[in-house]
Amino acid sequence: MNTRSKGLLLTGLLALGTALPALAALQEGAPAPEFTAQASLAGKPFTYSLKDALKKGPVVVYFYPSAYTGGCNVQARTFAVNKDKFAAAGASIIGVSLDSIERLNDFSKDPEYCAGKFPTASDVDGKIAKSYELQVREADTGKKDTRGQEIDHGFAERTTFIVTPDGKVAATVGGLNPVENVNKSLEIVQKLKGG
Repeated sequence: MNTRSKGLLLTGLLALGTALPALAALQEGAPAPEFTAQASLAGKPFTYSLKDALKKGPVVVYFYPSAYTGGCNVQARTFAVNKDKFAAAGASIIGVSLDSIERLNDFSKDPEYCAGKFPTASDVDGKIAKSYELQVREADTGKKDTRGQEIDHGFAERTTFIVTPDGKVAATVGGLNPVENVNKSLEIVQKLKGG
């Protein structure tokens, strides 16, 4: 990335910072913790490796509270609809939540949400979320998802990290509604490619 592009990206990220609350999460320039996790793509479980994904280009690592909840459904759908735009910018997407792999098998293939467009990883104990310095809270007793099923797992805060192939966090996106989160993430990866 040339100096001018870095300056433009930094200016854009600084402008973004004025719209976002201070986050405890990992910030720009921090090394992104590598992780390997059980994941699902189009309902089929597999082992996902961030290190391997980064060999192909930037990765959008997005943490979300729970599959089959209002905002997470909207965010997954928005990522799915825009998946080709992320791919055109050279970036891949991985969703991460504390959902079980069984829930993610359903969510990842659901045509209304992930639609088989990108994988979702299971972080049942919250270790991955915590390694990214995200808050993880316990399950709310009796809380049900949009299918009417009880949610029996904790929740990570909705935050997206753009990770570059050198393993660094290029940007942290939080404090936005689900659609704005996806749009801002896309804008950042497009700027990275433009550099």
